[in-house]
Amino acid sequence: MLLSLHGTASDSRSTTKLTTTATPPLLLPRATTLHPLHTCARIPPKNTYSSCNLQAPVIINTRRAIKECSPSLPVAETDKMEELDAEKEKLRSHFLHVLRSRRSPDVELRVEPAKPVENPLYQGSPPPKFSKAMVSCPREEIETLKEQLKEENLYLTTEEGEQGRLPVLILSLKDGKETRRPAVVFLHSTNKCKEWLRPLLEAYASRGYVAVAIDSRYHGERAKTKTTYDDALVSAWKKGDTMPFIFDTAWDLIKLADYLSQREDIDPTRIGITGESLGGMHAWFGAFVDTRYAVVVPIIGVQGFRWAIDNDKWQARADSIRPVFEEARGDLGKSAIDKEVVEKVWNRIAPGLASTFDSSYTIPAIAPRPLLILNGAEDPRCPLGGLEIPKSRAIKAYEGAHSLDKFKVIAEPGIGHQMTPLMVKQASDWLDKFLLKH
Repeated sequence: MLLSLHGTASDSRSTTKLTTTATPPLLLPRATTLHPLHTCARIPPKNTYSSCNLQAPVIINTRRAIKECSPSLPVAETDKMEELDAEKEKLRSHFLHVLRSRRSPDVELRVEPAKPVENPLYQGSPPPKFSKAMVSCPREEIETLKEQLKEENLYLTTEEGEQGRLPVLILSLKDGKETRRPAVVFLHSTNKCKEWLRPLLEAYASRGYVAVAIDSRYHGERAKTKTTYDDALVSAWKKGDTMPFIFDTAWDLIKLADYLSQREDIDPTRIGITGESLGGMHAWFGAFVDTRYAVVVPIIGVQGFRWAIDNDKWQARADSIRPVFEEARGDLGKSAIDKEVVEKVWNRIAPGLASTFDSSYTIPAIAPRPLLILNGAEDPRCPLGGLEIPKSRAIKAYEGAHSLDKFKVIAEPGIGHQMTPLMVKQASDWLDKFLLKH
């Protein structure tokens, strides 16, 4: 029996004709405004799209869409919905301002070919094995699935510098039934990498998705040692010039959406996003800041950072990236890590995480897009008490958008910080429900 908290009773070459080393990298459109829906608004010459099988971007007017989709709504109710929509856009713009505050000016989004990674770098010890949960993911029974899969490895340039090179792994069926298919972005947990997600990518690709995974900041191909991520967090605390915890990867996800929404084999209105643990947080913030992620399933990732500080429930989360908190403790002259240390670290490495951009504000901002939050009922890193306020506010947001059936929170009894086969199945069913054509 599940504890439900919702409001009511899931050697090939690139087909995008990516450039080779003999030609310059492909340049994609540059962002022109702060709003994520408009990051592709600058349309390049027509031959840019034809040369790489990309489609011109579609800009969505959400306010007009409300009126067109609900013409019978009273004027006062429509105005209220528009006001809430404007508040969400203001919060997104504020978050984008924070993201831009610690990086160089925008650069063109470049696409370059890459080679498969033979020996992925895992920063944990010992190296992990594929989890039973991922292997259990529903898949179509295709005897020759390995031969039927098309694999693409590429790099996107999302900003200047070494960490601005985003490694991407994409799996899809060579002969799909749809010209434009749904896509799902998968995000790994701490110390893992995109290759760790291969069982999920293969399963979703077998069901007709374009399955996409990336290495988050300071992980996988973006790491050099087994302490790269911890070192980056400590550096961010010391220097305050980067945001390696959640925020910098959220920037990458905006740029990834720029790329995916222009591919001819992807339906830009059917792009989902999901992830586990740190990847669940990335999915949450990626969907909050960029509405092109149409369906969202964070797994053991959503929590209340402010609530944890106020209720002395921050210890398990701090322990998951302990080196940065120990460094801060010493710098602040403390004998032990306490809530003051925790709050100062969050404010330094992810400004607003425990205030303006906490789940109480950013989770409701995902409405009315389908959102399924999957947690363990006994998870000390994501305690259920911290979900009460964001859940109640999200219910109001979805009710206001007449979309309460698109929001659900499920906490699996007896489960701590662990992604289970049941969670994988629930995520799969949710994504299929809203992304696949039935």
